[in-house]
Amino acid sequence: MNPLLAAYGALALGIVSEVIGSSLLPRTEQFTKLGPTAAAITSFIIALFFLSHALKLIPLGVTYAVWCGVGMVLTAAVSMLVYRSPLDLAAVLGIVLIICGVVVMNVFSKNVPH
Repeated sequence: MNPLLAAYGALALGIVSEVIGSSLLPRTEQFTKLGPTAAAITSFIIALFFLSHALKLIPLGVTYAVWCGVGMVLTAAVSMLVYRSPLDLAAVLGIVLIICGVVVMNVFSKNVPH
């Protein structure tokens, strides 16, 4: 398998794990519910494990930008779908700008391995 593909796969798994952990946080009720708390903490540990593997080949700045951008978009989507939290126009515009920034960084930056 291509090592760069594996690194981006690890980054994707890390992002998904982080989104799961973040999405579980409201269910922890400020860490008073054991099951959701354990699941959230476990998800965050798994996310950091995969993030560390992505960092073997992808620079930290790029990895973190993709991590934050994609993670925020996915977390906002989960928030809308699961918790019925609507997004206003400013939030949608901000998310679109973040997506554009991540795309520009990955397509045009000389720091991104291609």
